Amino acid sequence: MTDTIARPETSSGSGSASAAPKKTKHKGLGIDRRPGFLTYGILIALFAGGTYPLWWSVVVGASPSSVLSQDWPPLLPGGQFWENVAVVFDTVPFWQALLNSVIVSTIITVSVVSFSTLAGYAFAKLRFRGSNGLMVFVVATMAIPTQLGIIPLFILMRQFGWTGSIGAIIIPTLVTAFGVFFMRQYLVDVIPDELIEAARVDGANMITTFWNVAVPAARPAMAILSLFTFMMAWTDFLWPMIVSPQNPTLQVALSQLQSARYIDYSVVLAGAVLATLPLLILFVLAGKQLISGIMAGAVKG
Repeated sequence: MTDTIARPETSSGSGSASAAPKKTKHKGLGIDRRPGFLTYGILIALFAGGTYPLWWSVVVGASPSSVLSQDWPPLLPGGQFWENVAVVFDTVPFWQALLNSVIVSTIITVSVVSFSTLAGYAFAKLRFRGSNGLMVFVVATMAIPTQLGIIPLFILMRQFGWTGSIGAIIIPTLVTAFGVFFMRQYLVDVIPDELIEAARVDGANMITTFWNVAVPAARPAMAILSLFTFMMAWTDFLWPMIVSPQNPTLQVALSQLQSARYIDYSVVLAGAVLATLPLLILFVLAGKQLISGIMAGAVKG
């Protein structure tokens, strides 16, 4: 009886040849899912092209301005970064501008995420008359250039007596059409209607349902929107320069480094590097939430 029992092949040649492709192919479909040389080459090229401007700013910001006149620019930073930083501190009110940027960016981020989540939940899951038309109107406002509203906004801020204060920078951007649209598109699929109905059957009112059902489900999208909004508010230059040049944000203050007839680009780029560091730190700290939010929005079921 034992001689008639079929035994698995033990030959090293046939066994290894049949087992190896199964580890690299997609469940019998015969498709190799491993990234190839071309994929890695494109990723490396995109990474190098995206990081080169920042690296060039670091190199020039840590060197004397004479490096810009050389035939072959240096590839490594020099040893003059802190000297250039000291010139930045002596030329512009750096710390006050940094504090203003932190206050403006934080308040705008909290406001945009809060209002956008509320409005996005209403458009996605509540049924009321005119909701589709209002959503179309919100999306249509994204097609209007921001520059068209600068003059009316400035006149309004002047009538209120808010020009020259950081409040005039914050008020017009407390909520954005992109934030509402983004949260609506995310919540319309991630929250089942049955879950909302179950919460209402249990006696939860509208606010309780939103806080206990919508907010936990929307956290990945809220993290992404927070990151993008903070970055937008931090790098905004045109509106803060127009409405509050006396009480500047960091970007407006650093523009004063170029107001002289002779521009020391080493000092200018040293200030640009200092202004970029908070964003880089934020990306490092929020990278896990950003990736999880993207994956949560990309994977269904």
